[in-house]
Amino acid sequence: MKKQDLPQDESNLKSANMTEVLYVTDENDNYTTANSTGWDAKKAALDESMELIHERIDEAKQNVANNIVSPIVYFMELNKMDLGVLSSYVGMWQWRVKRHFKPKVFKTLSEAALKKYADVFGISVNELKNFDGK
Repeated sequence: MKKQDLPQDESNLKSANMTEVLYVTDENDNYTTANSTGWDAKKAALDESMELIHERIDEAKQNVANNIVSPIVYFMELNKMDLGVLSSYVGMWQWRVKRHFKPKVFKTLSEAALKKYADVFGISVNELKNFDGK
């Protein structure tokens, strides 16, 4: 694609003040890079991905409200993390973090463990402990 033909359509990238670096050809047909805010196909894919993410966040919030999972699950989804990422950030084995997803186990966590989670999520321990999904 020629540099001058690179689309700059409205997308989630532009609304977040981000761009994507793409390889294009310049006026001499040499490869170079250029920034793009997206194009229609990319916008459709990003919009669908964001919709799925919001559905997962809403489901996690509802599950916390129904006492099915602990608030850790909600904040993990809200921060677009998965079990592997979260466990590496808090420095715990995945099986241990997964165990903390259970409301009964969550209620018994030490302040130090809660602080690790709160720091990763960028919230206070109080917010984490008192989040009820409502």
